[in-house]
Amino acid sequence: MNINYLANLSLYIPEIMVIFTLVGLLFIEATYSEEEKGRKLFFGVMTVGLVLALLALVKNLGVPPASIFTNAVIIDPFSTIVKILMVAGTLFTIYLGQQSRDIYSNMKAEFALMAIGVLVGGMLLASANNMLTTYIGVETLSILSYVMATLKKNDDRSSEAGIKYVLYGGVASGMMVFGISHIFGVFGSIQFVEIYPLIKDLSSLQMAILIPSFIFFFVGLGYKIACVPFHMWAPDVYEGSPLPVTTFFAIVPKMAGMAILLRVTMIFFGPENTVMHVSWVGVLQVVAALTMIVGNVSAIAQKSVKRMLAYSSIGQAGFMLLGVVVIDDIGVSAVLFYMITYLFMTLVAFFITSFVADKYGNDHFERFSGLGFRYPLMGVVMAVVMFSLTGVPPFAGFIAKFNIFYAAINQKLYTLVLIGGLTSVISFYFYVKVIRFMFFTPAESEEKIGGFGYINQGLITALAVPVLFLGIFWSGLITKIVHSKLFFVQ
Repeated sequence: MNINYLANLSLYIPEIMVIFTLVGLLFIEATYSEEEKGRKLFFGVMTVGLVLALLALVKNLGVPPASIFTNAVIIDPFSTIVKILMVAGTLFTIYLGQQSRDIYSNMKAEFALMAIGVLVGGMLLASANNMLTTYIGVETLSILSYVMATLKKNDDRSSEAGIKYVLYGGVASGMMVFGISHIFGVFGSIQFVEIYPLIKDLSSLQMAILIPSFIFFFVGLGYKIACVPFHMWAPDVYEGSPLPVTTFFAIVPKMAGMAILLRVTMIFFGPENTVMHVSWVGVLQVVAALTMIVGNVSAIAQKSVKRMLAYSSIGQAGFMLLGVVVIDDIGVSAVLFYMITYLFMTLVAFFITSFVADKYGNDHFERFSGLGFRYPLMGVVMAVVMFSLTGVPPFAGFIAKFNIFYAAINQKLYTLVLIGGLTSVISFYFYVKVIRFMFFTPAESEEKIGGFGYINQGLITALAVPVLFLGIFWSGLITKIVHSKLFFVQ
């Protein structure tokens, strides 16, 4: 048994590295006095720890898939790739937190600590293989996120964001546990491996209990990915939170929630034409359509770029849900490719928005006036990302949406594809609005924007390279993803 346990731990090394990094940083932070501002050792250890975890995850891509800890956790290529994206997103958002004035100088280390704590929950959720692990992952994500939203203690909007997040999160988690309790009552197990073979032989009474139970279970996941109608918290929380926190929320919790939703859908609701399958897929189709419509239509009237990007992220979740609805390997690969492009597009958009907001005190569209002439490289990079988010070729966002639509057309989901196409056209208005202010509106001021130093401009440009690169040389990556056995069920 000891040998087996050690073998389990050997597959969980990346998560252990992140946990040890978190514990080490807690001890380091405890040694600092309030007057110390540098904290170079703290952020040095943080960077080394996350980079080592990232390298360990890359190494895990070559390890045969396996379930560990008595089938509570599963290690497969899909979960490993999602974890790589989450670790990278955490690393860059913590760097943004160091650079941003939106987080108080004495709270920067706390932001990093909480972000890594949320990352631990996200990594657990991406590999969850039973109902309890799923719930623990969701709660680990949520509890620290509530605190992160309120980091601007002197800003009433930040306090409001935290309260709304707690209220919505508490209700969603309660409904999720309520659903899990009924699922356990019917099957007598919380293990995915023990539940999915029994779904085919359910009685009418059991189905009548399970259909609403799985919908309650979905509420907890839908709230994390901010899909309609569980999105109400997102715009206010995203706007009230400090910009690096908003960036983090748009990446790590959303990817973790999407990963477990995709896993649950693939395991429990495959191609069998059962009542359970029809009910679950029907709900997801309606949610995907509403999420694309509400996210993109609501973004039109926004005056704040951060709030616009918040609604935009809701719309992007709708496109990923469209890939989930497909329920086949093509859909899985399309969602995974979408996540990869979404990471880089989101980071670039929020990095530039954060530095502009630091200079002017807000992130209204007018603050971007003349940016394309004052900082040509940043203007071009932001324009590339806006076009990519819209789905304009030859950028990565176009390929990501094309793959999603291709997978949906294969399953004859023509109505959802039509809605996706129309909402992409609608999104063109508010994405191009940013470009219009950058290149066709005179600058309000010629003062320099402090965040656009050479190092930060180089980093932002480097993050934008995959947006262009994956739009042109995408076939190799998507072919490798398609031909990989992404999911492993035991």
